[in-house]
Amino acid sequence: MADYIIATSSTSDLTRDWLDAHNVPFIPYTYTVGRDLFEDDCREESRAAVYAGMRNGDLLKTSMINEFVYEDFFRGLLDTGKDVIFLDMSQKMSVSYENARRAAETVRPDYPDRTLYVMDTLCISGGLGLLVKNMVRRMEEGASFDEVIAWGEENKLRIAHRFTVDDLNYLKAGGRVSNASALVGSILSIKPVLYVPDRGTLDVAKKVRGRKAAVKAILDGIRSDLGKFDCTGTEFLILHADCLADAELVRDTIRAEFPQVGEIEISSLGVVIGAHTGPGLLTAFYLCEGRTPE
Repeated sequence: MADYIIATSSTSDLTRDWLDAHNVPFIPYTYTVGRDLFEDDCREESRAAVYAGMRNGDLLKTSMINEFVYEDFFRGLLDTGKDVIFLDMSQKMSVSYENARRAAETVRPDYPDRTLYVMDTLCISGGLGLLVKNMVRRMEEGASFDEVIAWGEENKLRIAHRFTVDDLNYLKAGGRVSNASALVGSILSIKPVLYVPDRGTLDVAKKVRGRKAAVKAILDGIRSDLGKFDCTGTEFLILHADCLADAELVRDTIRAEFPQVGEIEISSLGVVIGAHTGPGLLTAFYLCEGRTPE
C-alpha cells in the first residue's frame, strides 16, 4: 500500500464507483436547485436527475469551495499519517484553486513531517479526471510520491480537452458569451467548439452551424491529434450531459478508425461543470502530443 494519498475534487467528473474502488478521497462542490442545497456526490444517478431537471426548466447555481472547507479536508487526509497530492480544477477556471492553495499554507505548519502538494493541473472536468486516473494508476503500480508528481507535471499539458455545447444561453449566463451572441447563435443554430489551451482556460476553437457539424469538428480534432503519434493504448474519457447517442457516436467512430487505441469510457458530465454549460454538452479527453485548437 502506498504511503501517500492522491485526492481530488468532485469536478474531476470521475464516477463515484471509480473513486470508491481506488480509494480516492474527493472534496465535493455544492450546487443549489431553487432553494435546495446539494453536494456534488459524483453519482451517475444524481447527474442524470440534474440534467432531466434542467431540460424541464430547473436553474442551478454553483458555489466555490472556501478556504476553511479545504483546511478541514486537508487535515482529515494528513491525520492519516500519509503525504498528500491534491488535484483540483485549473487555477484559471475557479477561485477554489487559490482557496485550496491558501488552505494548504495554513495547514502545513501543523504537520511538519508530512508533505501536502497542491498541483495547478491546468485541466478541467474529465481532463482533470484523466490526470487523476493516470497518477493513481502509477501510484498503484508502486511509483513514489515524487515520481507521480513528476509524471503529472510533465504530462498534464498533453491532455486534450474538446467540447461542444448545445445551448449558448448557459454560456451567456456564465458570462462566456454576450446576450447578442447567444441570441444570434440560437437563431442561426451556431455551436461553439471549445478546447482548453496550455494556460488552462476555456477557449473557442471554432464556431459551426448545427450539432452534426460540432460533433464532426470534435472528431476532426481527435483525428488530427491521433495522427501525430503512435496512439496505441491511448485512453479516452468521453463525458456527456444527457446526450448519450452523440457520445456513443464519437466512441464508435474512434474505435473504427483507430482500433489500436485503449479503453474508451463513457460517463455523465459532472453537475458543477454541467450547470454552466447545460444539457447537450459533449466532451472528449485523451493524451496527445500537445494541445491545439484544431
